[in-house]
Amino acid sequence: MNHKKLFIQGITTSGKPFRPSDWAERLCGVMATFRPPGDTGDPRFTYSPYVRPVLIANVKCVVIDTRLRNLDPRALDFVMNFAKDNYLPIEEACEFEPNSQSQS
Repeated sequence: MNHKKLFIQGITTSGKPFRPSDWAERLCGVMATFRPPGDTGDPRFTYSPYVRPVLIANVKCVVIDTRLRNLDPRALDFVMNFAKDNYLPIEEACEFEPNSQSQS
């Protein structure tokens, strides 16, 4: 099954930064226990590889790997509903293929 990466952007529909300022870290902290089988990271100290805070163009965001659904569909629903309930945009990440042009 294909998976995607989604970004929740920390900008409200009125164009203001979402508050509190540490919202991304808090959300990712709540989701830290959702880890792939065999992951040895300690959820008290590290984020889940499926839900991570990032800063893009000075905007706090959360990147979500949709493989989270495989662990627990309710976990992905929780994160998506958080964004919808707080009127935060959700964007799909684009991926680029490596340039396959040969050099002469």
